[in-house]
Amino acid sequence: MSTAREADALVATLMATPWGQVSASIYETGRLVTLAPWLTGHRERIDFLLATQSPDGSWGAPGNYGLVPTLSATEALLTAGAVDAARRGLAALRERLPRAANLPDMPAVDLIVPSLIALINAHGVGEPLPLPPGLDYSRVERVRHAVASGAELPEKLLHALEVTGLAAGGASSVQPTAIGTIGASPAATAAWLGSGVPLDADSARSHLEAVVTRYGGPVPVGLPITVFERGWVLSWLARAGIRVAVPPEMVADLRAAIGPAGTPAGPGLPADADTTSVALHALALHGVARDPKSLLAFDTGKHFCTWRGEDGFSISVNAHVLDAFGAYAASRPDRAGTYAQVRKRLASLLAERQRPDGSWDDRWHASPYYATLSCVLALGEYGGPGRAPTVDRAREWLLATQRADGSWGRWEGTPEETAYAVQALLLPEAVRGHGVEERFRQAAARSHEYLGRASEMSDYPPMWHDKDLYTPIAVVGAAILAARHVIACAIRTVQMRT
Repeated sequence: MSTAREADALVATLMATPWGQVSASIYETGRLVTLAPWLTGHRERIDFLLATQSPDGSWGAPGNYGLVPTLSATEALLTAGAVDAARRGLAALRERLPRAANLPDMPAVDLIVPSLIALINAHGVGEPLPLPPGLDYSRVERVRHAVASGAELPEKLLHALEVTGLAAGGASSVQPTAIGTIGASPAATAAWLGSGVPLDADSARSHLEAVVTRYGGPVPVGLPITVFERGWVLSWLARAGIRVAVPPEMVADLRAAIGPAGTPAGPGLPADADTTSVALHALALHGVARDPKSLLAFDTGKHFCTWRGEDGFSISVNAHVLDAFGAYAASRPDRAGTYAQVRKRLASLLAERQRPDGSWDDRWHASPYYATLSCVLALGEYGGPGRAPTVDRAREWLLATQRADGSWGRWEGTPEETAYAVQALLLPEAVRGHGVEERFRQAAARSHEYLGRASEMSDYPPMWHDKDLYTPIAVVGAAILAARHVIACAIRTVQMRT
């Protein structure tokens, strides 16, 4: 099948599954085992946790990325009476927790870890688990007190409402969205249903039933992600030069989603600069450029925050904001100067944050290849003059880190990370018909067979940051498809010249 036909098929799945395509979450599934044993699929959720436990007793990705899923699964299996698996989880936690300093920069990790440790210790199985170095229970207690008092919570905190325990049940200051979700999180929604009697319980129960029915029991960490998924897929495909038939209603919905304060990834989440910028970029690439002034709401004066009040900094968010402003200027030459100073400031920021080895890393993805691609593309297309040395240093790092089988990856070679590396090496030259430096083309060509084998996959290792790692399946599929396409373009250009 041609890449154009594959792209059309992929876009069709976006219309057929409008809430999004997201991998099942160990953390979130574990919370539902504890919080909602009455919900359809309870036995299937327990089986999912049992099937995903590693031989060493842990769950999840390597290193400290495995802490949150291991805590959640262990507590859930203690609650469900799966004693043997839970004891193996406890053994893994006792070995890891004293050494678990410098936890990954995941949303609400400073709330989730203490809350889960307290729940596990309440089971009274063996010696109490210690908190990792640097964490305490104070912030969890403050949040629980706020919920119990009826105080209005920041919208982002609703995504992790389950950390507030019994206080979440029927919390008067919390209401489900029109589709019934709390914080776009099954765990948060189940916690709100909890021991209280919420007035709108029927819509929340119906939402949870719809999610577990679709997934066969296990649940994702975040759903819906409608705007996020559509923006990413359409921008990946267009940037790679793949012609795709985009339904007019999808473009209209994407455009309508962007309000004066930006757009959230989906219902139940706050507006964020990342989703807003990617959606704006996608619209500009599909000939429907919209003024990106809504992004100014996220401008701190030094950088663009993911959402207002964010604790932290994301390099990829700032790269995507540069994409949005840059694509708008390219689409509207008459207004190219409107945000010129913003683009200049962003380009300087990205260059300054490059690591000595030439790569970048980020708080929203476990792999440096994701952040590096984001910066290479933004600087290469919209960074202005003088950014070539920065891009070249990144490409040298990519050449140095390719694996023997042609892949790239942080822990092991993966199709997703390989797709990012390929695009960073070849875009934008390949799709514009320009000459690609031979060693870059050869490195990308070595990954061609690897990515070809991966084209039949639908299950990719989770690497995107949320409460635990997840995979936005359609987004990753689009990135892999884009990489295969630009490799083919580069090979075809060489053949035509010879």
